[in-house]
Amino acid sequence: MEKMKSIHSLKLKLMIMIIGFLVLTVILSSFVITNLIIEDTKEDAAINTKYWAELIANTHSTNLVNDETTLINDYLSMLKHVPYIRHVHIYKTYPQPKGITFFTSYNKNSIGSAIPEKSDKIAELSTAKFSAHIIELIVPIIDNDKKIGYVYLQVNSDHIQQITNDLFLRYSLVIFIFILIAALVSITLNRFITTPMSEMASKIQEISKHKKFNLRIEQMPFKELDILARNINIVLNRAETQIAKLSDAKQLTYQQNQDLEGKVNKRTQALKDSNNELLSTLEKLHQFQGQLVESEKMASLGDMVAGVAHEVNTPIGLGVTASTLLSDRLIEIKKAFDDKTLKSSQLKKFLVEGEENTAIIYRNLKRAAELIASFKKVAVDQSSEEARTFNIKNLFDDILLTLAPQVKKLPFIINVNCPSELVIKSKPGPINQIIINLIQNSINHGFDDRDHGEITIKISITSDMLTIDYQDDGRGIEPSIINKVFEPFTTTKRGSGGSGLGLHLVYNLVTQALGGKISFSSEIEKGVNFKIIIPTQVIKED
Repeated sequence: MEKMKSIHSLKLKLMIMIIGFLVLTVILSSFVITNLIIEDTKEDAAINTKYWAELIANTHSTNLVNDETTLINDYLSMLKHVPYIRHVHIYKTYPQPKGITFFTSYNKNSIGSAIPEKSDKIAELSTAKFSAHIIELIVPIIDNDKKIGYVYLQVNSDHIQQITNDLFLRYSLVIFIFILIAALVSITLNRFITTPMSEMASKIQEISKHKKFNLRIEQMPFKELDILARNINIVLNRAETQIAKLSDAKQLTYQQNQDLEGKVNKRTQALKDSNNELLSTLEKLHQFQGQLVESEKMASLGDMVAGVAHEVNTPIGLGVTASTLLSDRLIEIKKAFDDKTLKSSQLKKFLVEGEENTAIIYRNLKRAAELIASFKKVAVDQSSEEARTFNIKNLFDDILLTLAPQVKKLPFIINVNCPSELVIKSKPGPINQIIINLIQNSINHGFDDRDHGEITIKISITSDMLTIDYQDDGRGIEPSIINKVFEPFTTTKRGSGGSGLGLHLVYNLVTQALGGKISFSSEIEKGVNFKIIIPTQVIKED
């Protein structure tokens, strides 16, 4: 059964789409603007940091050359009035091997202890570097176009985080306001759009529930909905017309059926008794056929029903024809007798024809009874797994007779080599189903697209073990599935109606229902061989 698709509310969908679109637009805009502001703030902070670093470098280039530590420290101590400057390092460049050496530093009193030297990070900090809450920068100290040292500057960047937090709060408030506006807009649009649609849906539900096909949908305020409403009204007009026609046709059909029933009753009264058993058997066959839909085990019974019905139809049809002729001749003789115009030659001809028609009726009814009895026996065996005593040769004869309608028009030969007097006690139902499935497997797969084929079945008994050797000369089993041929849903005709359960069912019937073993061998274009060994009780041997 096809899985039912989920149904959503158009009203809810519209509301979600409108609110989502507006909120997403505001969020994206806020995100872009916030990033731009933060980037501008960072750029300003980097410029300001560079300004202070270069100011310190330019101011103390001469003092650094003259090693005026006191003057430099006095100047740096005045940086306490600049709240965001945290640390300043002055480095002096000496000839090798001494190289770049720490000269002096400034550390804001509220910060605490000094920080490690940064002389090893000159290249890394040549541009402003933003870290957690701080900005770091190193600029060279130039004197007469010569680098005589470096200034390391570390400033506080908490104001950037503060700006970010303020922006977040402001835009959160803006987003909240836009959500409220979007909700109001979506509610208004929903009422404007979905109200006529809801009215249309209510009208359609009323028509469907109470079958008031004379009702019509009113004009809609929107062009698209109005087109839909007009087309629904057209469908309702056609439905109303069709219902009226169906009602008239039903009444006419009823009257014709009444007339036909009277005629049929007159012609079929003579055949009712002979058909009772056939109707009863066919009813059972239809019941079996319904059960086969639920179980792969009985999958072939439906085809056999059709075949036997076709076979039975011929003798029954001949019997009906003969009985009709006999009835017509009887009416003519009775009329001649009543009119006293009956001649001896006419009576003699009637007796000869009556004898021939009676013989035809008897032969064909007997043939139909034999076919029904044979099929009934096979059908009962297939629907039962009870053990009973039976002649194995007769069982195979019944199977082939039942399959005859299906295979007699095919260019295939089925040979059965079985002891004629072998009587065993076992379960004929599973054996019946196994043989039918193997034969159908050969026809559908082994002999597919072939104009010839031969199946040979050999039955033998050894020490209470029944051996069924099944061989065909068809295509054989493809190597790709040879290791999983008994697994369920294994088939080479999945797109052509194959279920892949035939040999899986055979395997289960042999191993579980009969407690036996099954093995096989196959060779491409030379056929397949199945060997089945079943424990059984021998009642009589040849």
